[in-house]
Amino acid sequence: MTPSSPGERTASAVGSDAASTDPSAAPWWRSAVFYQIYPRSFADTTGDGVGDLGGLRDRLGYLELLGVDALWICPVMRSPMADGGYDVSDPRDIDPLFGDLAVLDELIAEAHDREIKITMDLVPNHTSDRHPWFAAALAAGPGSPERARYHFCDGRGPGGAEPPNNWPSIFGGPAWTRVTEPDGTPGQWYLHIFAAEQPDLNWDNPEIAADFEQTLRFWLDRGVDGFRIDVAHGMAKPPGLPDMARVDTRMLEHDDDDPRFNNPGVHEIHRRLRKVFDEYPDAVSIGEVWVQDNTRFGEYVRPDELHLAFNFRLAETPFDAAKIRAAVDNSLTSVTSVGASATWTLSNHDIEREVTRYGGGGVGVERARAMMMLELALPGAVFVYNGSELGLPNVDDLPDEVLQDPAWERSGHTERGRDGCRVPMPWEGQRPPFGFTTGTPWLPIPPEWSDHTVEAQLERLDSTLSLYRAAIDLRAERSEFAGDELDWYGSPPGCLAFRRSGGLVCALNASDEPIPLPPGEVLLSSAPLVGNRLPVNAAVWLV
Repeated sequence: MTPSSPGERTASAVGSDAASTDPSAAPWWRSAVFYQIYPRSFADTTGDGVGDLGGLRDRLGYLELLGVDALWICPVMRSPMADGGYDVSDPRDIDPLFGDLAVLDELIAEAHDREIKITMDLVPNHTSDRHPWFAAALAAGPGSPERARYHFCDGRGPGGAEPPNNWPSIFGGPAWTRVTEPDGTPGQWYLHIFAAEQPDLNWDNPEIAADFEQTLRFWLDRGVDGFRIDVAHGMAKPPGLPDMARVDTRMLEHDDDDPRFNNPGVHEIHRRLRKVFDEYPDAVSIGEVWVQDNTRFGEYVRPDELHLAFNFRLAETPFDAAKIRAAVDNSLTSVTSVGASATWTLSNHDIEREVTRYGGGGVGVERARAMMMLELALPGAVFVYNGSELGLPNVDDLPDEVLQDPAWERSGHTERGRDGCRVPMPWEGQRPPFGFTTGTPWLPIPPEWSDHTVEAQLERLDSTLSLYRAAIDLRAERSEFAGDELDWYGSPPGCLAFRRSGGLVCALNASDEPIPLPPGEVLLSSAPLVGNRLPVNAAVWLV
């Protein structure tokens, strides 16, 4: 492998302030390794089969051993749990399912003692239908200030019997539900891009932003270090709520021309929220932004909007060297012009686990290990979904009767939803529930996961967990991971290699044959090297 021509250099984002040239002055989040916690699946202390904040607190020693810089905790606010906590009835309290504010305070304090930051999930696009605001809206009737907090509209057709427009819900069916008015007659319709239990807020109403700012300060004042903003490309709706030109009812299908998302008014919302974040200089805002166009994506991470935004291109890319390189280039290009940091992730609570996506079985594990090394070698922030460090696969044979994702019912049992990537963590022992709970886990854990437990993998130097620990440690300690630019190397067909400006070389072999290593001293490899050759489905770091 040889370095490519200067024209094949890819610059990652470089800020215009001193932080871009002095790594010691850079904000902590620019290159942090975040560990995503899906709380109900992490660790249970009460025996009810659902993970909780106490379980997370008890496992902080494990997370410190893993070496992560920060946690991203999925929603733990009060919720009827119609959509796993993303239907929030009180955004300034903890749901009893997960604990209480005192437990959260203890978690924050202990995490900070271990030098681990805490970020939480916030949901600004919608509330629960059990939120006091929505109950007040139903009781107040058409034209009231209470209904102005949401999107209530008269229906179309005779008697208003048809939805106000043709928008579908992400979870299936129309994005509108008709209400019964206080006098008992069929009345207006309310908008819910997601489940009917998740009515969309009307961000044109200044009361919404004011309340959300109060929520931000409530948690930041408790010591939370930032937030992942759910559906950060949502919130703003187009004037008049026009029909969609093309209706695609497939779950979580993303289209830049979808009028439900990515409307220009969303940027003024983020600029207003950024002013709150700027009152807390070390806090970070991380947007869930499903936008394909690079220019439009970059608008979300301009200096006065979000600090970071999820780019999912790598998670959507198959194990193909040319496509992986294109995804990396694309992701870096999307943030370079605005001076933002790139983000990298291979999975989360909404996406099929990478081991399964890359072919499953031993091949899937090998490729997932290689891709982890590739993403940790890239400049920017990295997000690791709980269980990825164990090489967990998706569980696609869950019994129908245990499925809980709203997509299962709303699709008429045609979409199994996301439960397969949310099965609880296996911690120890030889049989389910593997130390996750003393009761029955909310989703069954496969018996064959006995080799995947944390306990089993900590004992093996060749385990996926041990590889993660070594890679995260090297990334944090070695100066070769510094710098914001990549030089692509010339590589054999089906392979790729790049050099960081700090001196690190990363090579990945997605071909069918072992390949010669690039020059340099080997730091780490995802699979044993044979002589001076990199095996198939493997990656290596050199300096």
